[in-house]
Amino acid sequence: MDKRKGRRQKTERFSVTSDHSLDALFERFYHAKVAEGRKDRTLDSYRENYGFFVKYLDLRGYGHDVRLVTTDLIRDYIVWMLNEKVRFDGHKFKSEAEQTVGLSATSVNTRLKTLRTFFRYLIEENLIDENPFDQVKRVEEDNNEIQIMTIDQLKKLLSAPNQRRYSGFRDYVLMNVLLDGFLRINEALSLKKTDIDFDLGMATIRAEESKNRKSRMAPLKRQTVKLIQELIKENTDFDSDYIFLANYGERLRDGQFRHRLKEYARQVGLPIRVHPHLFRHTAATMFLEAGGDLRHLQLILGHSDLRMVMRYTHLSKASLKNQHEQYSPLNEVVGKLNKERKILR
Repeated sequence: MDKRKGRRQKTERFSVTSDHSLDALFERFYHAKVAEGRKDRTLDSYRENYGFFVKYLDLRGYGHDVRLVTTDLIRDYIVWMLNEKVRFDGHKFKSEAEQTVGLSATSVNTRLKTLRTFFRYLIEENLIDENPFDQVKRVEEDNNEIQIMTIDQLKKLLSAPNQRRYSGFRDYVLMNVLLDGFLRINEALSLKKTDIDFDLGMATIRAEESKNRKSRMAPLKRQTVKLIQELIKENTDFDSDYIFLANYGERLRDGQFRHRLKEYARQVGLPIRVHPHLFRHTAATMFLEAGGDLRHLQLILGHSDLRMVMRYTHLSKASLKNQHEQYSPLNEVVGKLNKERKILR
């Protein structure tokens, strides 16, 4: 009896993919970036943003063929993201009110950045003949003034965590470290016990965790160091070198803290969107308002370009008004204090 009867004959190897397979080309690109030593967060963003794009292709009924990716298709994708995509669709931590239609220009540009990098790689490796992104411009973003927290808002937020519970105390310490150290959230969450110099009051931000891949030292006040020491004692029953841990001893994740921070802001009735990076913006602004100089702020923030520091330091309107009152050229001409003008009628 012929056991082959009724079975499909295999002629193609599954391991050999088409030269035009978008998925196969992406895996090749991803492997190259791993070999270049890209950070895990960067690699994760590559996969995430590529995934967003192929979901759009599937939604429109397109195959995953690189030849289908034209300038017009990319522009259609941009228009769809701006006008039709539902923000946070299916996100378990987002309410229906937050799931609005249309992504921000910043979000769209972030998603396109991966695709631009991907197709530039394909051109450099001679895997495609034309780059469909050559004629695609960035979406214009509104240059909105960066918001910061007031001192009163900071005090309310810091009072929100229940410090009698482990998670509340941990969050309170993390907020203090973010504000006092001017740290990015991932820099803070990556801190290990060995990164803290308890005598000098300094935290080492390791190169592999820093955004510019350069290590730096972040100064911390004595009271912040004492809070870190207290948290480390609380963590002694966990087998981990990291300082900020979740309730079961694993490293605390960015998303977990963002969700809790948002809940704290709701509890105390803050009328602004609170997120971890807001501590860094606020710290930089308050540093300058208190008389700190740009050069030292640059070193604390870890920026090689002073122009980048200026983006983080949007001084409050009250501070600008005070500075103007103090240094206006009219002070030299008519004096700072003028008697009330009496007008005869």
